[in-house]
Amino acid sequence: MTVSPELTSPIASSALDLIGRTPLVRLSRISHGGGATVLGKLEARNPGGSIKDRIALAMVEAAERDGLIAPGATLVEPTSGNTGIGLALVCAIKGYKLILTMPEDRTVERRRLLARFGADVRLTPAVEGMSGAVWLAAELAKEHGYFMPRQFDNPANPDVHERTTGPEIFADASGRVDAFVAGVGTGGTIT
Repeated sequence: MTVSPELTSPIASSALDLIGRTPLVRLSRISHGGGATVLGKLEARNPGGSIKDRIALAMVEAAERDGLIAPGATLVEPTSGNTGIGLALVCAIKGYKLILTMPEDRTVERRRLLARFGADVRLTPAVEGMSGAVWLAAELAKEHGYFMPRQFDNPANPDVHERTTGPEIFADASGRVDAFVAGVGTGGTIT
């Protein structure tokens, strides 16, 4: 395994410094006897537990850079889970207030985790699905002037994967990538 120089220090300055640079693992049981090497990228190694930590940090840093948020700002975003966890982590560390809207049928454990990061979780009727959560977040942003990252159409989402995830995979696989498979939520990973 190749260890990135950034990972050789035993103490990170912030949990945000631990986002990205996740390892690849050989999935031998999947490729056994098939003549192919199948690798998995361990995005669960991010501090918030998923690939969505990357987009959360990228969207917040882009908003800071573009002057859309300043210290003390409140962000609001609809989520069904992992992006909300990433945003809650990033906002807690950077000192932003965060309101997350989600359907009421999402797990209690997920809601508790978000609350522990300091997020204000607003539930919408389950029957409305994500559409209800999106509507409430947009209304709160409009009414109070909160910043809404808009994960589904924020260019920082696919950009962070082009700048980090893709090059990490290519470098760690020594440039030998014949195929790529990913789950699709917002589409940012493969856009």
